[in-house]
Amino acid sequence: MALAVAVESGDALGPEVTAIGLPAVVADGGEGPILLGSSGSGAAGRDLPEHLDAAWCEQQGFAAKPGQTATLESSPGGPKVVIVGLGSGEQIGLERWRRAAAAFVRSAGRGGVGALLLPPDLVDPAGVGAALTEGAVLAAYRFGVYQGTAPPAGIDRLVLRCGDEDAAAVTEGVRRGETTADAVCFARDLINTAPSDLTPTRLAERVVERLAGLADTSVEVWDESRIEHERLGGLLGVARGSTEPPRLIWAEYRPPAGDGAPHIVIVGKGITFDSGGLSLKTAEGMTTMKTDMSGAAAVLAALSACAALAVPVRVTAIAPCTENMPGGRAIKPGDVLTARNGATIEVLNTDAEGRLVLADGLSLAVELAPDAIIDLATLTGAAVVALGRSIGCLFSSDDALADRVRAASERAGEALWPMPLPEEYADHIDSDIADMKNTGAAGQAGSISAALLLARFTGDVPWVHLDIAGPARSAESSGYLTKGGTGFGVRTLLEVFASYGGG
Repeated sequence: MALAVAVESGDALGPEVTAIGLPAVVADGGEGPILLGSSGSGAAGRDLPEHLDAAWCEQQGFAAKPGQTATLESSPGGPKVVIVGLGSGEQIGLERWRRAAAAFVRSAGRGGVGALLLPPDLVDPAGVGAALTEGAVLAAYRFGVYQGTAPPAGIDRLVLRCGDEDAAAVTEGVRRGETTADAVCFARDLINTAPSDLTPTRLAERVVERLAGLADTSVEVWDESRIEHERLGGLLGVARGSTEPPRLIWAEYRPPAGDGAPHIVIVGKGITFDSGGLSLKTAEGMTTMKTDMSGAAAVLAALSACAALAVPVRVTAIAPCTENMPGGRAIKPGDVLTARNGATIEVLNTDAEGRLVLADGLSLAVELAPDAIIDLATLTGAAVVALGRSIGCLFSSDDALADRVRAASERAGEALWPMPLPEEYADHIDSDIADMKNTGAAGQAGSISAALLLARFTGDVPWVHLDIAGPARSAESSGYLTKGGTGFGVRTLLEVFASYGGG
């Protein structure tokens, strides 16, 4: 059950409140952090100063850094009081509010109602409301499908207490934040499901269930016969080693008055389990490979939120889905596959399979002649080597689109870093017997080589490729991330869509 979020205005706090959150910012001049939103703090049974005591903060190790918390001693029978850091500076970005809400939810205790007190005259009350809701709901997320005892829950309800002048905008922000967070949680649920329970067929069924009845939204699923008829040789080739048949999920959102709306195609890698094929991974290397469909989960989850958010663009999501297994019919190193657009790919490493299925997905996208294509994939371990596990790689054929996506990622709090597509590396994927090979130069520029291959399937359409191998999975629960699938990319995509309407 998702955490419920409500908005209230005024000073009084109800007796059901079990925890109060007070934001604090770093003060200049050596004074203790400044408390924001302290109006109504009398419910804690005390009057609180504008500045926290610097000596007390030092003793607590509290410097009001973003996401940092400190707990005040509660009065007998009174609610717990949690000070939440927002960092320094006059402008507090939305990501700091997300982190603050997540920190409060994690510190507020179990059961009851948490009230987060906001300062008056917020610069962007709707944005703050959305960010707080996203941070809180995502921090409260639990995946307990396979556990006999449900994972421990936090507070039952979060109240955002704000001034009367901000209440309407914060409420609208909460609605948007709930929709966005729900989409991220859907992606997380898909990613965290055991691979034998989320075969390509079952993934497609889950998506059809999710999209059923949504306004202006449609979905169709291509079975193996249709995939063969459509000449998706990369997807068919990877699927050969598995007894589970492949699927291609094609979903669309068309805005009600959107005949002239920009058309964005989003393509997601949907490898529901990656053993590496005949180029077999190690046992340890396979343990997290149910997450190799994170790109597909992100694009399909994002599309599922389009109607509720009334995004001003037409969106098509394409997700080629299969397992990559070493069965008796599996593709062999040295085999050549023919993709949808007729290009041939020599397969020298069957564990570089994501680019093979994306070649077909991108070819289909180009045929739609959209305004932009964005693909998401847990594509290369080299991306993790380059940028670690918190930042995704951004490759692009179009500077304007790259700037739009990166700006959206900053608003969403999902870090991306631009990477090059150097022409001098093009020969890294040259093949002696086919149009290209699916591996690059040994030990060099692995993420770039993969992106250069994908670029050959994007034609002249502005294109962004997001290699999310690092941030798609979290090794621990921290902030608004929980251990396992993160749903990385959903929020960025929704921000990209909103940007076309000037929002």
